[in-house]
Amino acid sequence: MKPLSKNIIIALIGVLAVSALFSSMSLSTAKPETVSIAQLAQQVEQGSVSQTDIEGSEITVTLKDGTIQKSRKDVSVALEELLSQYGLDAEEIRNANITVKDRSTRSYLLGVILPSVLPLLLLIVIFYFMIRQMQGANNRALSFGMSGAREIKDTKQKVTFTDVAGSKEAKEELQEVVEFLKNPKKFADLGAKLPKGLLMMGRPGTGKTLMARAVAGEAGVPFFHMSGSEFVEMFVGVGASRVRDLFTRAKKAAPCIVFIDEIDAVGRQRGAGLGGSHDEREQTLNQILVEMDGFDPNIGVIVVAATNRPDVLDPALLRPGRFDRRVVLDLPDINEREEILNIHAKGKPLMEEVNLRRVAERTPGFSGADLMNLLNESAIRAARFNRTSVSQEDVLDSIEKVLLGPERKSFVMSAEEKKVTAYHEAGHALVARMLPNADPVHKVSIISRGSAGGYTLKLPSEDRRLHKRAEFMDDMAVMLGGFVSEKETFGDVTTGASDDLRKCTRLARELVTRYGMSENLGPQVFGEAQELVFLGREIHEQKNYSEKTAEAIDAEVKSFVSSAMEVARGIIQKEKAYLDKIAGVLLEKETIEKEEFAALFAS
Repeated sequence: MKPLSKNIIIALIGVLAVSALFSSMSLSTAKPETVSIAQLAQQVEQGSVSQTDIEGSEITVTLKDGTIQKSRKDVSVALEELLSQYGLDAEEIRNANITVKDRSTRSYLLGVILPSVLPLLLLIVIFYFMIRQMQGANNRALSFGMSGAREIKDTKQKVTFTDVAGSKEAKEELQEVVEFLKNPKKFADLGAKLPKGLLMMGRPGTGKTLMARAVAGEAGVPFFHMSGSEFVEMFVGVGASRVRDLFTRAKKAAPCIVFIDEIDAVGRQRGAGLGGSHDEREQTLNQILVEMDGFDPNIGVIVVAATNRPDVLDPALLRPGRFDRRVVLDLPDINEREEILNIHAKGKPLMEEVNLRRVAERTPGFSGADLMNLLNESAIRAARFNRTSVSQEDVLDSIEKVLLGPERKSFVMSAEEKKVTAYHEAGHALVARMLPNADPVHKVSIISRGSAGGYTLKLPSEDRRLHKRAEFMDDMAVMLGGFVSEKETFGDVTTGASDDLRKCTRLARELVTRYGMSENLGPQVFGEAQELVFLGREIHEQKNYSEKTAEAIDAEVKSFVSSAMEVARGIIQKEKAYLDKIAGVLLEKETIEKEEFAALFAS
């Protein structure tokens, strides 16, 4: 229901309520009996009148039995004179106790003026609200094309570069922009021009928006921020109008910073939409391109944008003169993860046993948002167990919760399923232990988490950017360790290895088609991945090779998988005693930590 309709209904209900009130008042005042002056004179003569009150032309008679009657007379004629005309003497009239009252203003308002004026006032109020709603609709229509960008000013929760851990190179680039805004003369003396745009790229959760807030805190200049999706509306031309309004406001406040979050919402490559050049998103992008580097220069306005999909942005948006600089925010390394953990640990009471360095070692591949969520889950777990501080156990358990999901305590396995799961995870752990290029085993468990019946937690000893072929081969052998262990121990396999087989096959295909690690096919890349976005997300591979080559690729993938399986089978057959020992401990304790796992091989 629209606000205007609601106001009209409320006003009508008010009118009905007031009408009902006055109706009840009028009903209550109509109850006494009305008598004529002759009847009143007769009652006075009989001595049955106790009190007579006169107020204007109205006469209220109270009889000795308590009955109240009403009568009327001319205002200009006294009641005593009227009664004397009916033959009553002065003594009889005096016994009637006649009292004359001045008519009060209140009764006059309630009786005469208010019933006639109040409906008129209510109608005026209704028309006032109607006109106000119409003016509000007109104002919204006029402001439809305005940007609605929020301007950040000094707040108590100001974020600076000291509140952002890691990303040293990104902070250096942004610090240079901040200094440019604070002291432009130093750069202008050397002929340097203010950069027009700065694009922050990185995976989700790496801190792009947080870094933009830090820029706002450091710059000390007006900072406008807006999401890319806020430009696009159903009506064509609204997005372009909002872009113009945004840059008009920014030019008036120059020097300033304009931050556009998730710019890929409007900055996707042109020509890919269903509406052609009349697509609203493309109109908005065209206006952004013109505002950033067109005939009308926007001096003193720096555009900072963030995206995790730089590959889909239009080339015209990325050229120098628009986004002159690109800042990459990558996943943090072990030292940066420790710094991030120290920042998010502020305000959380940690026990002395909590070793954030060890936590950083166990969280490779975690982004800043993941680490923040990790410590938050740790605090929630400590509160759930009614503790006043967070322990190391809380933090380590939260790592597995973030990676795999919560423990499924209600999931009860049968004795046979538990034994199969124990040997399956023991196979993974044993193969990982014996291969030199596999990551060290930190934990083995047969407690269900998420969709996994059990898990083997392997973590690298150091952060690596480059990976060797031998590492991939050992990883595939570890993936197939559970499958081979089931087959060697029970003579059959289960569906528990389906995810391992999928990952192993995909890795083998990437070795052949992406990394050029196949000796038979050589250093070539086969196929180009294309993303088709239409009613969903679909990854399509464009073939740039023949069917004969496709058969050779399939053969190489099968060769890689078979080779990894033979390696895993050889280890499990040779070290069967260790396999049984690991599985036995898992069946007894359900979980084996890193130190206990290493002790099994020391004895």
